[in-house]
Amino acid sequence: MKMDGVNEQARLSPQDQLSAWLSADMAAVNALIRERMNSEHAPRIPEVTAHLIEAGGKRIRPMLVLAAAHICGYPSRAPQGQDHIKLAATVEFIHTATLLHDDVVDESAQRRGRPTANLLWDNKSSVLVGDYLFARAFQLMVEPGNLQALNILANASATIAEGEVLQLTAAQDITTSEETYLKVVRGKTAALFSAATESGALIAGASPEQIRALYTYGDALGIAFQIADDLLDYGGTSAAIGKNTGDDFRERKLTLPLIKAISQADEAERAFWIRVIEKGQQQEGDLEEALRIMQAHGALDAARSDALAWSDRAREALSLLPDHPLKATLSALAEYVVSRLN
Repeated sequence: MKMDGVNEQARLSPQDQLSAWLSADMAAVNALIRERMNSEHAPRIPEVTAHLIEAGGKRIRPMLVLAAAHICGYPSRAPQGQDHIKLAATVEFIHTATLLHDDVVDESAQRRGRPTANLLWDNKSSVLVGDYLFARAFQLMVEPGNLQALNILANASATIAEGEVLQLTAAQDITTSEETYLKVVRGKTAALFSAATESGALIAGASPEQIRALYTYGDALGIAFQIADDLLDYGGTSAAIGKNTGDDFRERKLTLPLIKAISQADEAERAFWIRVIEKGQQQEGDLEEALRIMQAHGALDAARSDALAWSDRAREALSLLPDHPLKATLSALAEYVVSRLN
């Protein structure tokens, strides 16, 4: 039996619902991205960029810009009808640049189920193309002529870099606290989510309360998303997380489940964590032992509870926004990012 449009829409994931509702805007965003990622003098730039941008990413961050703008009345209350497109493309360029840099820092071999750019080309190309995309992002974010939006996105770019450096300095340090972890997550993930929603609301001429609510939504959504991603590394599938299960453990990353388990470690367990995380002396069976210890201390369940709490906070922030079809979709998205943990 053929479903009607409303029921068919309800069957889609929140990400796909966003994509369907924003299809015209996203077509314009993608066209602008393709136009601005070109380089007249360095053909490797579009080659490397296209490898990552065309890899089937969900484009959540640019869609958050567009959704926030529409919920707050764009473009009816804004004089320039294309500014939300430019800011959405800006956010995607910033995100892509950070991915290129992250894969070099993490020495990753897989991204979104495909070989990373640094593996196919080299580290130098990945770093320099990432720098080019950051420059393109700043060119784009200037064009709307909105100093507040520029400030939001420029600050987010600095926060992302700061979060990555903090993660680097805290790497393999088993004394890393949950507070430090949260600072890292706010930098590497939540900063761009909140900048996306906040700048979208701002460009639409929303009230200060609505702008703040959408900032809070993006911040909490980003934190919930990252905690869920960290948990999936210890129980997801490679297809679901776009990387190999256990990569965070092998890369000795201090993610939330690990931090919670280490905080409750006895003497023998602490010696294990020192060997596999601080010293990097990993051997066959260590991942399974790490999982056993985390489960024994309830670390995985505790991290899951934290992710759910941040998801709830994101949905609560939406109560200050005007009624709009996309408001329910954003609420469903906050629930969806942690539903992967079921």
